[in-house]
Amino acid sequence: MALYLPPTAEEQQVTLDELTPREIVGELDKYVVGQQAAKRAVAIALRNRMRRQKLTPDLAEEIMPKNIVMIGPTGVGKTEIARRLAKLTNSPFLKVEASKFTEVGYVGRDVESMIRDLVEIAIDMVREEKLEDVSDKAELNAEERILDLLLPPTPARAAESGSAPPSQWTGSSQAVGYLSDTGGDSYNRTREKFRQQLREGKLDERQVELEVREKSFPAFEIISNQGVEEMDINVKDMLPNLFGQRTKKRKMKVSEAFDYLIQEEEQRLIDMDQVTRVAVERVENSGIIFLDEIDKIAGRESGHGPDVSREGVQRDILPIVEGTTVNTRYGMVRTDHILFIAAGAFHVSKPSDLIPELQGRFPIRVELQSLTMEDFIKILTEPKSSLVKQYTALLETEGVKLEFTRDALDEVARFAFRVNEGTENIGARRLHTIMERVLDEISFDAPEMKDKQITVDAAYVNRMLADIVKDQDLSRYIL
Repeated sequence: MALYLPPTAEEQQVTLDELTPREIVGELDKYVVGQQAAKRAVAIALRNRMRRQKLTPDLAEEIMPKNIVMIGPTGVGKTEIARRLAKLTNSPFLKVEASKFTEVGYVGRDVESMIRDLVEIAIDMVREEKLEDVSDKAELNAEERILDLLLPPTPARAAESGSAPPSQWTGSSQAVGYLSDTGGDSYNRTREKFRQQLREGKLDERQVELEVREKSFPAFEIISNQGVEEMDINVKDMLPNLFGQRTKKRKMKVSEAFDYLIQEEEQRLIDMDQVTRVAVERVENSGIIFLDEIDKIAGRESGHGPDVSREGVQRDILPIVEGTTVNTRYGMVRTDHILFIAAGAFHVSKPSDLIPELQGRFPIRVELQSLTMEDFIKILTEPKSSLVKQYTALLETEGVKLEFTRDALDEVARFAFRVNEGTENIGARRLHTIMERVLDEISFDAPEMKDKQITVDAAYVNRMLADIVKDQDLSRYIL
């Protein structure tokens, strides 16, 4: 069986460098239906980021990212386009609602917290990549430590070091062979025999005594006028004697001890200083922040009332988007080259209602179209993780083989389109609601069904939805 090895960061970068804007759009087409204008805009922005990395440092420093505003109703794919773009590029990605920020003095979060959150995401990403690199080495080290616990040094060596065999060996048949063995070759043979048994899982239930670290000192939080923020002071560093790494002995099964030791070895093998350095660099050069609900903070001041903070929020966000340096627990982080993608429905306000300085920092504007019936049918079937594939796979775990006829999918799409027109237009999210209603009985009865072959046709869809759709008041609540 061939062993799959994930591509390294360098190999992945080479692959990404070869992606043309057309190929980037093609990748996004696998997950998002339609919205070609938005896909083209993000594909160009991504390609420009790759082009910038090939320039000389002094020129690259001058080239700012072309931030994007996506205008369109909810549920048409704005967030999904940005999220898939970040996955494609292996970039740190943060989605944040602009309405959760308020200017200083009002209840809400400090705008700089989005950069701190993005750095935390990047740290986790880089740590996971490093874990993959050291996982084999960590497993071998953990195996050796387990064998040391199961088969301590020979008596001659134990006497030299002043240690003694573990008490659980005393009186056992293994202990007799162990105590009589003074030859190094025999000890090595026994150790290899134990290694084989360990790998085969024959020793999983045996008890061993292991020194484990006690839980780390709890994190501190401080409450300020900007909400709850984490304290950057490391109390352990200030009071090392009081909060030193204390350990205690615990008895556990070999299988549990093995997992614990693997994690311990992984942490020991990873250089966190390097992880931090790489993560901060990745945030500065390829971070993506998706600012949702930007329309909620659009609008000029009325001078009084709850909306007084809207323009204040815009002015607080402006320096972050323009390019500034934010202080985080991992050091100073520059935001000059982070790509910002803002999105909003703009039903009440317009992009021109944003303050001019902020408008100037989002030079690219794309409008996303409302979804048609044809789009709904494509969403149900075409994407890699389409709704039909999801529900089919879920019910297959119960042994139920579910099939949708073409006319059933047409009916689902028609119902979703009609309900969106008659009530609030929530885009593709309406399909989730409709599909749940259609498959309500099947999902409930699936474990007890005798007939495991089920075909959903248009008549079945109509039977499940007709009564609700007829009652307009009821459909507003249920669909």
